Amino acid sequence: MRSRWRPTPFCLVVALLCLAAACTRPAVDESGPPQVPTPNVATPVVETAPVSADADDPAVWTHPSDPAQSLIVGTDKVAGSGGLYVFDLNGRVRQVVGPLDRPNNVDIEYGFALGGASADIVVTTERKQHRLRVYRIGAGDTPLEEVSVPGGLRVLEGAEGEASEPMGIALYRRPGDGAVFAIVSPKTGETTNYLWQYRLDDDGQGRVAARFVRRFGAFSRVGAEPGEVGEIEAIVVDDALGSVYYADERFGIRKYHADPDHPDAARELAIFGRHGYQGDREGLAVYAQADGTGFIVSVDQVPGSSRLRFYRREGTDGDPHDHREIVHEVVTASDSTDGLEVVSSPLPGFPLGLAVLMHSAGRNFHVYRWEDLAPR
Repeated sequence: MRSRWRPTPFCLVVALLCLAAACTRPAVDESGPPQVPTPNVATPVVETAPVSADADDPAVWTHPSDPAQSLIVGTDKVAGSGGLYVFDLNGRVRQVVGPLDRPNNVDIEYGFALGGASADIVVTTERKQHRLRVYRIGAGDTPLEEVSVPGGLRVLEGAEGEASEPMGIALYRRPGDGAVFAIVSPKTGETTNYLWQYRLDDDGQGRVAARFVRRFGAFSRVGAEPGEVGEIEAIVVDDALGSVYYADERFGIRKYHADPDHPDAARELAIFGRHGYQGDREGLAVYAQADGTGFIVSVDQVPGSSRLRFYRREGTDGDPHDHREIVHEVVTASDSTDGLEVVSSPLPGFPLGLAVLMHSAGRNFHVYRWEDLAPR
């Protein structure tokens, strides 16, 4: 027999007080250090060929009909002579795009409306030229074809010095209308409005143009040493849930709505990942399941053996913005990792998906099976 609980007046008062407290809970995580699970140790199953000088950030494109033809795109972060390296899933170079003037970060979005058709696109920040470069993903031996407007997509206009240099990038495709946005972080910024957001559109000639839509995002300005100012580089968007996360490198991970038209777009929804990091908070990625569950994965940049920390994508019962609990930690074989990408789609040799980590010592990227990293 199932018992039926009936609230007393005292219980109702307590419940109302608890509800009020929950509704007014600040986004800032003011709790102490959480319990950290004993970390697993993982090794990569694939290493890509090295880039010429300075590997930094990866992105993964999954082929819509032949997963074996999926690609890894990584940046070679060199001023003047850098580029994008395109690898197959075995780590072999398929194409080198360049020269690019210090391409920092790269991201991929699917289903962009271009030239009357649907295109999957790669977008990278070209830091020293103060612009974005856009490439359509196609078939053949050279799968990336540039589709930027002439001169590239100018960003951070009006800013000066390092504040005018685009570094991090994440793309967001709004589920309701398919609009695609680029969220860009400069090399440095102030305590408010650190991030710049642009809408990407076909210019009418089959080229991609950018239109500024907003600035947002808090920044602590906390650096590694007293008097130093940190930075924000890693950004990731969860398209399905409409959230953007970014790493305030020496302070925590911040969360906002990705949709610039959301009525609550300016409010910080959460800050977590405040404690227990040995190095900078670097790469961020989302392992997304169709039911809304999964993980937010964060890199702790440790020399010789970067660590991955896992937080629940769905939050906690009753609070989708509570990601404070560290549910898992992994020690990797990747050195001083900056960029990170994860994929939840099954791929050949990777039945549950994969993770790609920048490996500084090898000037390349490590590829891990998801099951070797994931919580058990």
